[in-house]
Amino acid sequence: MTRRRPSAFVRHTPSARALSLAVHAAVLAMGFTSAGASAQSATSAVVAPETQRVYRIAAGPLGEALGDFAAAAGVSITVPPALVQGKTTRGLDGGFSVRDGFAHLLAGSGLEVTGGAGGAFALRRAAAADTGAAETTLAPVTTTAKATGGATTEGSDSFAARAVSLNKGDQALKDIPQSISVLTRKQLDEQGITDLKDAVNNVTGTEGIGGVGQGMVLSARGFQIDNWQYDGVAIPRNHYALGNWGTEGMVFYDRLEVLRGASGLLQGTGSPGGAINLVRKRGQADTTVTATARAGSWDRYGVQLDAGGPLNAEGTLRGRVVVDEDRSHSFVDYVNDRTRSLYAALDYDLGPDTTVGLGVSNLDSKGRPFLLGVPLYEGGQETGLPRSTFTGSWWNQASVEQTIVYADLDHRFNADWNFKVSALRMSERNTSTHQRMTGTVAADGTGPTYDDWITDFDSTKVGLDAYVNGRFDVGGLRNEVTVGVSYWKYKSDDMFARTFTDGANVFAIDHNRPVPTVDSLLAAGGRQTFSTYDVQQKGLYTSVRTRLIEPLTAIVGARASWYDSFYTESAFNSQSTSSASGEITPYVGLVYALTPQWSAYGSYTGVFEPQSSRTVTGDVLDPIIGTNYELGIKGELLDKRVNTSLAVFRYDHKNRGVNDFASGQVCDGWYCSVASGKVRSQGVEAEVSGEVLRNLQVMAGYTYNTTEYLSDPENQGEVFSTWTPKHMLRAWVSYRLPGEWNPLTLGGGVTSQSHTLSYDRSFEVPGATVANLRVAYQASPEINLALNVNNVFDKHYVLPGFVGYTGATYGDPRNMMLTLKYTPKL
Repeated sequence: MTRRRPSAFVRHTPSARALSLAVHAAVLAMGFTSAGASAQSATSAVVAPETQRVYRIAAGPLGEALGDFAAAAGVSITVPPALVQGKTTRGLDGGFSVRDGFAHLLAGSGLEVTGGAGGAFALRRAAAADTGAAETTLAPVTTTAKATGGATTEGSDSFAARAVSLNKGDQALKDIPQSISVLTRKQLDEQGITDLKDAVNNVTGTEGIGGVGQGMVLSARGFQIDNWQYDGVAIPRNHYALGNWGTEGMVFYDRLEVLRGASGLLQGTGSPGGAINLVRKRGQADTTVTATARAGSWDRYGVQLDAGGPLNAEGTLRGRVVVDEDRSHSFVDYVNDRTRSLYAALDYDLGPDTTVGLGVSNLDSKGRPFLLGVPLYEGGQETGLPRSTFTGSWWNQASVEQTIVYADLDHRFNADWNFKVSALRMSERNTSTHQRMTGTVAADGTGPTYDDWITDFDSTKVGLDAYVNGRFDVGGLRNEVTVGVSYWKYKSDDMFARTFTDGANVFAIDHNRPVPTVDSLLAAGGRQTFSTYDVQQKGLYTSVRTRLIEPLTAIVGARASWYDSFYTESAFNSQSTSSASGEITPYVGLVYALTPQWSAYGSYTGVFEPQSSRTVTGDVLDPIIGTNYELGIKGELLDKRVNTSLAVFRYDHKNRGVNDFASGQVCDGWYCSVASGKVRSQGVEAEVSGEVLRNLQVMAGYTYNTTEYLSDPENQGEVFSTWTPKHMLRAWVSYRLPGEWNPLTLGGGVTSQSHTLSYDRSFEVPGATVANLRVAYQASPEINLALNVNNVFDKHYVLPGFVGYTGATYGDPRNMMLTLKYTPKL
């Protein structure tokens, strides 16, 4: 039953030249009302439903669009929030009567308006609506919880995202003057992607490579992305005392948003390569339960339960639970893993305009890891050992325990102004005891060493982001402003111990050496190191989008950042500090609407990266200063079902710390530094995503990227990023066979890239093209069966990264995964 507000809010319009005041109805516990009237007379009649007028209503959340349209048309509409919760609309742009306008906004939603007498409408479910059955033929409609900031991609059945929340507030991709890609839930599910590293390796222009620890390095345009965003809150995720240990699964997340190019406005000390944003799943407006079972090559098995929906009759309390259990072995001998992932979330409408969200996730992973790779001959030649070669020992073990607590509050002051604050706390512990092998191999297999390690990394990350954004008209032109603050803090307590033992032979690897302890490592001449990080960053940011003339929008922004880092290390009893105060990062962009579907853009972004290296006089180096330029064109085609982009970019930076050879090795037994290094990254990117033809979904992106040392005493003119190929292609297509009822969907794709370099630039690492296929059978509306075949042609290739130092790590041989998904109708 819908409860109505006693009186409706009214939009007054004194004259066509005056600044309009837009105030729409507030969402009630079970409904909202939006009304408008002419200021010429408080008693004037409403617009007749049959009269046609020109309306421009932006695509986005359905509830907001209905309120905007009702106010513009001078009518009222009563809407139960449970009906519009989680739905979006393609908007309006053209001449419509009131009824036709409502029908256009509601297309594909399974909803309709009734009434209209005296200008009073009400929303209800369409009498003959069956949105589940119609989902494949109607215009895409996505679902979201109000607090997420951006429509979720679950249920959209699309590779194209309607909006992203990475830039603070919902925005269409074509309105952002930088390159952005989205890996939607549909593509994640179709490709069977459950790991962040695999996810970024299927996104245009980005790479996920294995580090010198158990985790990964994410990069774009030749630069590491070390701060990752969770629901828009950035925290450092690759800040360990030793190597790269950051890992992340994808089972908790609706989508992955990736911005390429400088991200300083979003993150302060952000990477010049870009930023990623993991947007978590929320409770849906309708109850949904999905049970999934999977089985694949190398004894890989898993089960998942994903359930969510309203928890009270009013739909104001929504929940979500995800339980995922994964047991797997590997094509590498002896390697195994057991990962349990748990997630729970609640979203509650405190009132008609305020929603709070709470969530907690826990990941517990244990197994026998394979670190680094198989050592190589001099010059990078492979030894001929099989890809299954394991250089570790039977006692290799590692564990990752991660718990994240999420909280956010979203409040709408009115239809144009809203406030959002988000926070998270991540506690993470990575431990391992492992054997690995390093060194160059002689003809008889000797040369490498056995490296025994014990590691224990314990860290806590806290992040906060709060902003207000709003829209207002000046001279009949729309303007938007965002003002916000952010904060993150990272503290760690790390320990590692290690020793190196000569006498290893890659053709006779000893997997049964004694189990090491810290005491045994020290007794063998090894070293134990304790270290701590205490790093924090605070920031103030603002951006203004102003319509200069009807087709031209300017975006001007700036961020002030305060950064402090303190690092201690016991082995050499050393300390390192770095700081920046009030560092300003500017941002300027222009977007020109060529047509309603196409826009051209240009942007300039500043970058600063603090450094901890010291000069011969003991002073800390000034931050790296960079400038990022990008020009491009974007399209939003076929009724917003397809996103396209083409961009050229250049990034230059200076003040990079390099070795000060002239001063000698006087800084802790090594060279001091001088800020004289310069680096350039430049290239071209193109991407298309979405339903390009009926039933044919495509995600395809190509990148040409070069990186170079412009000034460096050792590497002048050399490639800067050794693992960034000049050419990269990421593509995946999915085709549902035509017919009134055809249960078959065929999919396939390739990842292809040119050669990279070894870590010391002494040899090339060949590129590779890997093809994957998928066939899915919809046995019934509730049961879907899918088979994925990866690396169809069994391509033998070495993964790019720290090749040489870490030996060779091979890409997965041909393998299969069978997935059974059951979604009962409730």
